[in-house]
Amino acid sequence: MFGGSILNWFTVEEVDNETFAISEYNHWEKAHSYLILGDKRACLIDTGLGIDNIKQITDSLTNLPVKVITTHVHWDHIGGHSLFDNISVHEHDVEWMRNGIPVPINSIKNNLIKGVSKELLPKQFSLKDYGVFKGEPSHILKDNEKIDLGNRELLVLHTPGHSPGHICLYERGRGYLYTGDLLYKGTLYAFYPSTNPNDYYISIKKISKLDKINRILPGHNDININKELIAEVRQAFEDLKEKNLLKHGSGLHEYSCLKIKL
Repeated sequence: MFGGSILNWFTVEEVDNETFAISEYNHWEKAHSYLILGDKRACLIDTGLGIDNIKQITDSLTNLPVKVITTHVHWDHIGGHSLFDNISVHEHDVEWMRNGIPVPINSIKNNLIKGVSKELLPKQFSLKDYGVFKGEPSHILKDNEKIDLGNRELLVLHTPGHSPGHICLYERGRGYLYTGDLLYKGTLYAFYPSTNPNDYYISIKKISKLDKINRILPGHNDININKELIAEVRQAFEDLKEKNLLKHGSGLHEYSCLKIKL
């Protein structure tokens, strides 16, 4: 377990003294963003649900300029994007960022407050005023691009499947793999029209070839994940492919370590 502190809506946990998980455990999504501190600049991987002001948290943790890296353009990962000026996204998700994601706002609002006690929501939160970020990114990411933070470097890995422009970020120096929605404990989703089950499988194979992973840092749920989960998920996808079930509409598939909804 990481050491952590609760700051209003968010829980801040130290991965190490220069890496922080900023988590929203009061929500059923249990979304995680990650603040990574270099010598020259900081990187914030995703900005969460947008229920509370994540910039207040990053400001309390660093004085460095913060660059937001978007794992993918889904509402639960871009909720605080409007609070930052420097935002990056992969080229295959950039149109969603510019023009909006293809999900009705009422559906998003229903998911946002589903099962969440009103007493746990920040007093300043207004569902009526809630909107999903749209804007022009500062930078468009490409596969295998390197992000230099000053004495720390992140490698962009294009890992489509959950979204066309989904990325993972790999910090080989510390063996950290930030997986967004590609990999976490729980149910992996590849049934939406914008998902691609076969691309998802290829992306899992891609990250399974990384030579040094000390810690998986996911976008949701349990933050303490055994790195063996990658091999288990790969085996599950291989099983589905062999059975000709790796396709939309084949249903919910349960394995010992996870579920996959196609």
